[in-house]
Amino acid sequence: QVQLVESGGDSVQAGGSLRLACVVSEYTYSNNIMGWFRQAPGKEREGVAALFTGSRSTYYSDSVKGRFTISQDNAKKTLYLQMNSLKPEDTAMYYCAFTYQLVGSPLSPSGYKFWGQGTQVTVSS
Repeated sequence: QVQLVESGGDSVQAGGSLRLACVVSEYTYSNNIMGWFRQAPGKEREGVAALFTGSRSTYYSDSVKGRFTISQDNAKKTLYLQMNSLKPEDTAMYYCAFTYQLVGSPLSPSGYKFWGQGTQVTVSS
């Protein structure tokens, strides 16, 4: 059972930055995939960014492209999400997720098997 623990969520003002981290209990060098997702109250969970752990190919939603950066540190078994130029609409619970073999889109929540418990990001105007 893969376990994921997120951290780094906070309350910031618009235009600010945060870095989220997700520590993974297992990490392989094959081409697994990890992603960051978010869910605002009353809305569906949406994909924000994803990364293949082997090739390091990355994917971003249009809403965060150019502002957010996903990265990994293999030695620390940690996935990061650097979030810059934050907007009030970025307010949500952020989750990291992991799966061994992806079926479907890298930004679709349905393709991921293991999930963290989330970390709250609140951006005020």
